[in-house]
Amino acid sequence: MAESKTLTAADEQQFAEAIAVANIPTLLMVLVQLTGETHWLEEPYKPGRQTGMGDNDSGGLDPRHQAEVRDAALEAIVAWKRGRPVAMPEPSTEMLVRMLSVSMSEHVPDEYGEFTGAQLGQIKFLDHEPYNLPEGFKVLIIGAGVSGLCAAINLQMAGVPFEIVERHPTVGGVWWENKYPGAGVDTPNHLYSFSFASYDWQNYFCLRDELHGYLEHVSRQFDIRKHVSFNTTVNTVTYDEQTQRWTIEATGPDGRADVREANVVISAAGLFNPPVEPNIAGLDSWTGEKWHTARWPNDASVAGKRVAIIGNGASCMQTAPEIQNDVASMDIYQRSTHWAAPFDSFRKPVSDPMRFLFRECELYRNWYRVRLGWTFNDRIHSALHKDPNWEHPERSLNAQNDAHRAYFTKYMADELGDKADELLPKVLPTYPPFGKRMLMDNGWYRMLRNPKVSLLDDRIDHIEGNTIVTADGTAREADVLVLATGFDVLRLINTYETIGRNGVSLREAWDDDNAQAYMGTVVPGFPNFFILYGPNLQPGHGGSLIFVVEMQVRYIMDMIRKMTDLGIGAVEVREDVWATYNENVAREHEDMVWTHPGMTTYYRNDRGRITINSPYRNVDFYDMTKAVDLDEYTIEPLRQGELVAD
Repeated sequence: MAESKTLTAADEQQFAEAIAVANIPTLLMVLVQLTGETHWLEEPYKPGRQTGMGDNDSGGLDPRHQAEVRDAALEAIVAWKRGRPVAMPEPSTEMLVRMLSVSMSEHVPDEYGEFTGAQLGQIKFLDHEPYNLPEGFKVLIIGAGVSGLCAAINLQMAGVPFEIVERHPTVGGVWWENKYPGAGVDTPNHLYSFSFASYDWQNYFCLRDELHGYLEHVSRQFDIRKHVSFNTTVNTVTYDEQTQRWTIEATGPDGRADVREANVVISAAGLFNPPVEPNIAGLDSWTGEKWHTARWPNDASVAGKRVAIIGNGASCMQTAPEIQNDVASMDIYQRSTHWAAPFDSFRKPVSDPMRFLFRECELYRNWYRVRLGWTFNDRIHSALHKDPNWEHPERSLNAQNDAHRAYFTKYMADELGDKADELLPKVLPTYPPFGKRMLMDNGWYRMLRNPKVSLLDDRIDHIEGNTIVTADGTAREADVLVLATGFDVLRLINTYETIGRNGVSLREAWDDDNAQAYMGTVVPGFPNFFILYGPNLQPGHGGSLIFVVEMQVRYIMDMIRKMTDLGIGAVEVREDVWATYNENVAREHEDMVWTHPGMTTYYRNDRGRITINSPYRNVDFYDMTKAVDLDEYTIEPLRQGELVAD
């Protein structure tokens, strides 16, 4: 980890400018590793804890001690760039826990040591040593979004032959599809990105175009596009028990049938598709302009028009503030209330000095990412559990969750300003914080003070022409109707049919919307079929899905290695292993916020079962996916001569 570079005076000046504004808790971690001096973890340099989800840039240190940290960091980083070795290149797991605890100014449990080392790239996460592949072995990936790219890049690193089928004209998945105004991430993109592919981000929370640009960049950086069949739609995948392989029937860009075979299929079709429309009488007869947020036309204009938006979830919360000043008026038909957190870094650009530091100092970049991971991932997990002795179960889960409720309620009232008395009763949820997807405030509450904007909580009864009629009989006209009504997320893998053993489809196995998989990845009856972003894998307590997918890919790669090393032709998770795992998931959920009776949520199906969110911490899933246990699988030896031909 030693650099060796001739630094110019201009280079040193850039480092000085960057470190002068860099994050103090992150600089402290860099200092400890570069110098080996652990007094930086003690007073008077220990950061104080910051409430909320901000970066805590000053660490709460007084200016004199901040200056000492910055001066020492500049000297250490410049010396490292000139060739001085890193004094502590691989801290022990105990030291990593101590460092993260100091950096966050809170207790970090001991089990996060190895997890943190893997995130820093200091503990081996995934084995890319060449695989012992039988002739003709091939993997087919469905989808070239975030998950598909992750699988493809790791397969390529290990030399495993693969191909991708993608229905869109380019990579990106939902980040190609969703082009509505204000579309963007609600997780910092230094965290919502691949651990193996850094990027020169222009913003801390990027909008859709920058994120899609990142995915395009990654696909080219790793030369993945040559493996992708674009504009090709998978219709059916069918398992052949005799040949131990899958047949993939698709429709190519010219409309002709496209049939392929593979030993392993990885479904990376995603969760947020297809878009759904509400069941409202007369919706199909709307006479004005109409579209779903996920299908926002490239040439659409709402300037000077009366706009009605049905739904007020994540896509509306991003769209409405963005277009509020363009429209003549905007009626938002609220279907439910949501909690939203302050968004301190919304539209905040990464300064040129900081972009330089992120590019030039890997230790700083990685520790910054680790701190984001703690803030946005597992930090609040304990607050999402029900306290059986809590005296206010109708509004919160426990004392910590109740404190979150008070904090977010005050924030809402402050943002609503002189409209708080009128609007707070409309927007304040009755259910506990984090019960639904926690949204980030893009200026939503301030927007509600705009005289052009009306938030309506009356149920829509029907639509006549370009008029929306609510249950109280009020009729309101609009020129444009925007459906911000989400996706068919409960029916996972719904864009193509999957047929496993004995002709049973995945839809039948899951009884339509009751998706269950072992570790969100494998299902009995569907050998050699792996699901990325499968059931019960969304980190509902917040944070980045991408590292969850990386952990899944690690598990799948280990399975492929075991299959090829041991001459295995088919692997299928045992029914009892699958059942026990999902019973445990349901049991864990009973103690968590998403089973609270005071709300409806897309996380939960009509049976009351949580099928989307994971009840586990990321560190738990990290341990689960370290290595495949073949005793949990039914295994068939490879039938010689039955491999897929090139």
